[in-house]
Amino acid sequence: MTTAASRRSDRRISPVFIGIVAVTAVTGWAAWTGFAAQPGIAVFLFVTAAWIVSLCLHEYAHARTALHSGDISIGAKGYLTLNPLKYTHALLSIVLPVIFVIMGGIGLPGGAVFIERQRIQGRWKHSLISAAGPLTNVLFAAVCTAPFWLHALDGVPRDFQYALAFLALLQVTAAILNFLPVPGLDGYGVIEPWLSYDIRRQVEPFAPFGLLAVFAILWIPSVNGVFFDAIDAILNGLGIDDIHRYCGQELYRFWQGDNEFCSVSL
Repeated sequence: MTTAASRRSDRRISPVFIGIVAVTAVTGWAAWTGFAAQPGIAVFLFVTAAWIVSLCLHEYAHARTALHSGDISIGAKGYLTLNPLKYTHALLSIVLPVIFVIMGGIGLPGGAVFIERQRIQGRWKHSLISAAGPLTNVLFAAVCTAPFWLHALDGVPRDFQYALAFLALLQVTAAILNFLPVPGLDGYGVIEPWLSYDIRRQVEPFAPFGLLAVFAILWIPSVNGVFFDAIDAILNGLGIDDIHRYCGQELYRFWQGDNEFCSVSL
């Protein structure tokens, strides 16, 4: 039996998430003030923690939209607590995206909240549930880039500018990849309710391999070039230039020890 007390506990923000937000705040302060002896360490921790926060919010958006669309089982699964450990596949939603950021500086789509779709009626609701996650990345990108397109960088420390630029790059890549109409990604989830039953049945077996296929295609140099040219164009439109993008990634990967140019570029 579900009681009011249990419903409140199902929606109470998890201490795990609060801890991640605290790490983001402390390391953001360190990157802003230059408190750390090695600025790259502060930027690395700040961007990684902020990236995990965005992943949690991405999954929360899916879950919250599903709840209001009719899936009342969401709360009992713990998805509304923002606790990343509650996800069906924490490896896919948190661990792999963080590893990809560290290795290649790309925002890997997550996606591991189990939604009981049979409880939800209406194609628009199903589409909105799928779109809610990547729209969170879009919003996060808008926040990260706001100082740039608002021309409000006066007084913002150089290293913090670089950190915001790299975090914005991650959000933009995550949003674009998530919105691709590929089985297994949110973009396909947006259009799936509008496809015929026969098409959905034929495509369904490929869903587990959709993300792998996308990254295999991105390994093709010509495709990779077009993809990152599009990312650069979007970031340029938001006021983030090549120097900020380059230095943000270089400072984040501080262990490479090759950021002398960035230390004097602004």
